[in-house]
Amino acid sequence: MRSRPFSAIIAFLLFVISATLTTLSVAATVDEALIVQSPPALALSRVRESLLTRMANSPFKIPLLIESRQSSNVIKGDVYAEIEHPFATVSAALGSPQVWCDILILHLNTKSCVLQKGLSGAPESPTLMMTVGKKLEQMADVSVPIALIWKASQRKADFLQVNLSAESGPLSTRNYRILLEAIPTENGNTFIHFSYEYGFGTTAKFLMKAYLSTIGRNKVGFTVTGKQSNGDPVYIEGLLGLIERNTMRHHLAVEAYLGALRVPPAMQFEKRISDWFAATDLYPVQLHEIERQQYFDMKRIQHRQQQALH
Repeated sequence: MRSRPFSAIIAFLLFVISATLTTLSVAATVDEALIVQSPPALALSRVRESLLTRMANSPFKIPLLIESRQSSNVIKGDVYAEIEHPFATVSAALGSPQVWCDILILHLNTKSCVLQKGLSGAPESPTLMMTVGKKLEQMADVSVPIALIWKASQRKADFLQVNLSAESGPLSTRNYRILLEAIPTENGNTFIHFSYEYGFGTTAKFLMKAYLSTIGRNKVGFTVTGKQSNGDPVYIEGLLGLIERNTMRHHLAVEAYLGALRVPPAMQFEKRISDWFAATDLYPVQLHEIERQQYFDMKRIQHRQQQALH
């Protein structure tokens, strides 16, 4: 078996570590007791109530927060945001597996995503077969695959929950979990919680340390950990900085997908990639990696390839 190039391995791990945006202290996490309540819509409503003051004072000038945490072998990111889309629209749009391929492929490192049924052994749990690789376009045979199993979503009048998971992956990574929950707000918007976590072993930890000490050493996240002598913020670095960057990208992908629903279907792809790039470019320190035309050219090629598979 031919070994994977180191750059493709690093690209896979960049995707694997994804999850989102704020200037919270890492210690300032949501009370776990608020999340473990029943019914789930009430639990998420109580989480929102606990965050209202912090969201009103978000440095992003919009009601959005990010939390990131790391243990010895698990890393996790959570995004909490109020988005200006009606809950009915969000629930109808995000409650089916196919749309998540359209969302996830907006990320720079995602190269392809195809929905396949029956791979997990359960007809109600189709699989999103993805490949990830370097930020710029590359040959498909150096991309790394990951199979995300879709678990039947909960869709109620006042609650949406979406689950994607992969039990194992290359380089001793394991237990990938993507969770999105949403409830309607009293002002006609939608409150969402997006969570991403995964476990890692010795090999993955070694490769990430190598990345963070070389090409990733100057990259930062969104959480402010202090101030420089001139008053400029000091942003979080390392694994938590990395997970914040990638979760931000995925959060913006969800918003770009929802925003594109306002135009005719034939125009939605172009609007998605345009809106996603424009949104990421608002945070050049954290998220600027390639130029606009490079991104457009790459995603248009991938889109044509995807269309040919259907």
